[in-house]
Amino acid sequence: MGSGPAGVYTVDALTRSGAAVSIDVFDRLPTPYGLVRYGVAPDQKVKAVATALGRILERPGVRFLGNVGIGADISVADLRRRYAAVVIATGAPIDRPLGIPGETLPGSCAAGEFVSWYNGHPDRGTEFRLTMSAAAVVGAGNVALDVARMLVKQTGELVGTDVPDEVGAVLRERAVTDVYVLGRRGPESARFTLPELRNLERLDNVDVLVDPADLGAGPDPEVAARLRLWSQRAATGADRRIHLMFWRRPVEIVGESRVEALLLEDVRTGEVELLPVGAVFHAVGFRGEQVPGVPFDPVHATVPTTGGRVTGSPGLYAVGWARRGPSGVIGSTKVDAAQVARALLADLPELPHPPDPRPEAITELLTERGVRYVTWEQWKRLDEFEIARGQHQGRPRAKLQDRAGMLAVMHGDPVREPRR
Repeated sequence: MGSGPAGVYTVDALTRSGAAVSIDVFDRLPTPYGLVRYGVAPDQKVKAVATALGRILERPGVRFLGNVGIGADISVADLRRRYAAVVIATGAPIDRPLGIPGETLPGSCAAGEFVSWYNGHPDRGTEFRLTMSAAAVVGAGNVALDVARMLVKQTGELVGTDVPDEVGAVLRERAVTDVYVLGRRGPESARFTLPELRNLERLDNVDVLVDPADLGAGPDPEVAARLRLWSQRAATGADRRIHLMFWRRPVEIVGESRVEALLLEDVRTGEVELLPVGAVFHAVGFRGEQVPGVPFDPVHATVPTTGGRVTGSPGLYAVGWARRGPSGVIGSTKVDAAQVARALLADLPELPHPPDPRPEAITELLTERGVRYVTWEQWKRLDEFEIARGQHQGRPRAKLQDRAGMLAVMHGDPVREPRR
């Protein structure tokens, strides 16, 4: 369950093992690739990972079934009746809240909502206008830097990306000039990586500003050196600025009818300051969501496992962020997937035979329930449609954003293009 990197790399390990396996890969979205398609900034090179994932999903014995929600369309019990083993690879899709007063004011939102918006996620819940001149991003990880970068990046730098047309139109009209990235601890606790910092360095007409008083030992020598370099540079007079600030704890989001400022406490001195901003994006981590019928640890918001085996549930496995929480990069996901695949293959001879293992058993059930599932061939129709749409604009891809339109292309129905 899940066709992001964790799920697909598990498929990779299983199909490379030499064992005679037949694998169905489900996703609640009509499209594959999970965070690679919808969770990474459009200018990130990691988007190329989708090509590698696609080759794995095209292997013999692997079938993709999209637009199928576990809990909504099928249950874990339904799957256990048709498969010897089930792997949960549903990620950690829920943004952690700040838990401070004012968090529900208009203009305050989770970073995940903003990421979903600029990636054209079909289930995005918020549309943005970006009419404020200053915004705060609470968090010191890679997602926070992605958000900051997208808030100030010149639209010309996004021409060669797959950013949706509607998003590009908003970014061209945005008023944002200053973005404050706020870490609650010092730079030694920052979670961002050197490549993300280098992406800030490459921004056109943007100053990156760091207060020397905030610095100490960095998370690694190269990151520390980069921060120190920025702290020694004077502002160049660029049109936009990213301020990297540490040791600031958000106390309250202030405003009458919408966000007007963010009250901060310097954790070293206890002094408070009022930062005038018109938006607050919180990027303080993600948590897993309980899958109906699967054990769940509410404290860590993960599926409890031992070596990938779900506690007390023979034949049920978990991988990736669903298992270990939102940590690590693609390399660590591959290692995790390989471990879970080895556990599954070791268990396979002893696992109970499912009552109805026919390949058509699950599609018959989905059809009976009126689920408009998507096959790999139907996904490729959308893939080709988006690529052709993008080529007319000199871009690699122009995404469709609404689920109905996506399904129409996939199933060969008439498609009405939005007016420009």
